[in-house]
Amino acid sequence: MSVLASKSFLFSTLKTLGLLYLFFVVGLFLDSFYLVNVTKNAQFYANALMLIVFFITFFNVPKRIKEQMINAILIGFFGEYLFSTVLGMYTYRLENIPHYIPFGHAFVYIAVLYFSKASSIKIRRLQIEKFLTITIVIYATIFLVFKNDVFGFVMTVATLLILRNTSKERLFYLTMYVSVVILELVGTYYKCWFWPTTAWNVVSFLPSANPPSGISLFYFLLDLGTLWLYKQRHREAWQRMKNIRNLTLGLKN
Repeated sequence: MSVLASKSFLFSTLKTLGLLYLFFVVGLFLDSFYLVNVTKNAQFYANALMLIVFFITFFNVPKRIKEQMINAILIGFFGEYLFSTVLGMYTYRLENIPHYIPFGHAFVYIAVLYFSKASSIKIRRLQIEKFLTITIVIYATIFLVFKNDVFGFVMTVATLLILRNTSKERLFYLTMYVSVVILELVGTYYKCWFWPTTAWNVVSFLPSANPPSGISLFYFLLDLGTLWLYKQRHREAWQRMKNIRNLTLGLKN
């Protein structure tokens, strides 16, 4: 059964976010401090699993999605080297950029995209958005109060302010926020990477937790970049889609 066409909320959620979060737990475990005590090739196994899962997914999605996955990988490589290696925003266990990370960005992007576009999810969009917003506010506030996570809280506030006027993609970005939270909690628990005690380890007035709560704000740059590259390569098709959508909205009104 197609995720996008499914009428089952549970099926659509488990087939997208459920599998994604399960992969976080299993995949990152292979690069965790647990495996480091057993083998020196922990990161190799994590890279191998990521590539297998990525290509299985890649060969089972439409051409349009394949292109967006490739764009996400390219932007992911650039973003990782910029934020981790150049700016020192966070550091991986071996102080490198694991190969599974840029491919993982594409995997996260597609899973969240399919979830937010599924029919069973869209008919519940407003309820899900409200639930996710409340959850995000509670989570960021807890991190602020108990972990002094000013950096994460500021980014969370910025995220919610941006999404306030972005109704069409709000569900996607709220879901991305929560997905990144789970990814970061698992990754830092396994000690696959860590965040410094202040933003960029430089901005002393922005103390940070490990991980900061609102770090998904930087993932949004990946999402926007992926979509922008796709639009640039398919301007006419994108414009036709916008015209059809505007016409449909006009008829409904």
